[in-house]
Amino acid sequence: MTSANVAGSNTGDLFAAIDAGDADKFVDFLSSDAVFRFGSAPPVQGRDAIHAVVSGFFTSIAGSTHTIHKTISEDNTLVCEGEVSYRRLDNSEITLPFTDVLEYDGDLISHYKVYLDIAPLYAE
Repeated sequence: MTSANVAGSNTGDLFAAIDAGDADKFVDFLSSDAVFRFGSAPPVQGRDAIHAVVSGFFTSIAGSTHTIHKTISEDNTLVCEGEVSYRRLDNSEITLPFTDVLEYDGDLISHYKVYLDIAPLYAE
């Protein structure tokens, strides 16, 4: 995994928290009024609401591993392109491409947008 720093934040630690299924650690990277959007789901705002959504997602999978292939940063925005391998609850696996756009306010993420077609993860 490649890590990049924008506004002092380490994406390696961010993706490690996600891959550990640690919603508490994940929201520590976010500002208190952050906006989070995962795929085509409606955006949610605030650490508590984001924690609830992310925790729910983590319970629907057995695990994940992110591989970052490219990062691009400009001003307060970081774009991460890569692949995520999900382990389903039945232990089968699927790897999907993703792009995350992270907008920072200081050292914390104020807008986190995940561009990913999650439908194949839940397909029978």
